[in-house]
Amino acid sequence: MELIAIALPFVKVIGAFCLMLAGIRNRLGLALSILAGGWFMGLVCGLSTGVLLKTSGLAFMQEKFLFLVAIVGSILFLSDALEKSGQSTRLMEVLSGYLVRPRLRLIFFPALIGLLPMPGGAIFSAPMVKAVSADMSLGNEDRVVVNYWFRHVWEMAWPLYPGIILTVALADIPISALISRSWPGVVAMFGIGWFFFLRAGVLNTGMLQQETARPKGSLRKIAAEGLPLIVAIVGAIGLETLLARFAPRISFEWGVITALVSAIFCVITQNQLGVSFLFSVLKKRSLWTMLMVVAAIFVFKDVMQAAGIVQAMAASAGGGVALFAAAVFLPFLVGMVAGINVAFVGATFPLLIGLLHSLGMEDQMVPYLILGSFSGFTGVMISPIHICFVLTCNYFATDLSGAWRRVAAPSICFGLCGVLLFLFLLP
Repeated sequence: MELIAIALPFVKVIGAFCLMLAGIRNRLGLALSILAGGWFMGLVCGLSTGVLLKTSGLAFMQEKFLFLVAIVGSILFLSDALEKSGQSTRLMEVLSGYLVRPRLRLIFFPALIGLLPMPGGAIFSAPMVKAVSADMSLGNEDRVVVNYWFRHVWEMAWPLYPGIILTVALADIPISALISRSWPGVVAMFGIGWFFFLRAGVLNTGMLQQETARPKGSLRKIAAEGLPLIVAIVGAIGLETLLARFAPRISFEWGVITALVSAIFCVITQNQLGVSFLFSVLKKRSLWTMLMVVAAIFVFKDVMQAAGIVQAMAASAGGGVALFAAAVFLPFLVGMVAGINVAFVGATFPLLIGLLHSLGMEDQMVPYLILGSFSGFTGVMISPIHICFVLTCNYFATDLSGAWRRVAAPSICFGLCGVLLFLFLLP
């Protein structure tokens, strides 16, 4: 009986996650799947339907929720504006004259597109990889893994990614507190990618060819085409830092929102986009789908808190088992099944953050968030339904299983790097 009592909270959580994963797998949609998992958890933990509905409604009135909706919506708006106006393509053209090394040419455009947090962005860089490698004797499988891997090198520390924005919003910490410690993940992605896909012995000199001379774009032209990104990134980090230093009572999210709106204004002004463009972006299904995911995540978080499941897990099994499940196993599983960062952050980080608070381990919040991020992202990278992976394989007409086998080992190595970074960051 004692063993059953210890296992019961975990069984309820696993049941909720199984329901969530089944919904994702069967194309119910990420938002509805998370919502179904959260309501199931609330019901099996004894919450009435009335309490569930009240808790869900109150979730939409939180300041953090409204801030996050504004930030994620602005990021997606900016990405779409850069793509549809052709400004991101023009930026690549003015930079192409500086790419004289074959390996640099192969990875540059996927990495550059990776700065824009657009779903399925790898299909945007795939034609560029094909073009720059036209004179190289590479197999299409090589093109697939290079495009796929280097499209995602910034995910651990780029402040425009919704997964990072959602993480700091859930944890109620400044974005600088996270990325100032998670940046080694970017270095690890570049290093692992070079070792597995680019080093001599994998790509031999005979497979590559030097770039023919191209005119170099002027620095003024580069600055002009890259201005929206500069405004968004430098502005967000700079304004957040200034608010924390001189106006700590003002939420740092205001600085991020101001920078993103300014960047959007830059794109609109530079490309003379009209009102019709604004409405075309606002009507995009992907924008509203992502905002629905944000809403479902906040409902899940509040229902979990109201159900007291975090306290039950911590009390029944102790911190070690519960933290391992919340920081390693569950993020990896959800990331692998969903193939998107927002899914594992929204589905598992409320549980992880709640456990850390209940165990009095707030001083270890950032190390555990980084461990969970590395674990979840490892699952995302080896997910066979990751949209970037599927689209890239389809574009290059490559068998998914062969390309997947080449991505699996470096992804696991990346996860192990996360464990080492976690141990280093522990106080």
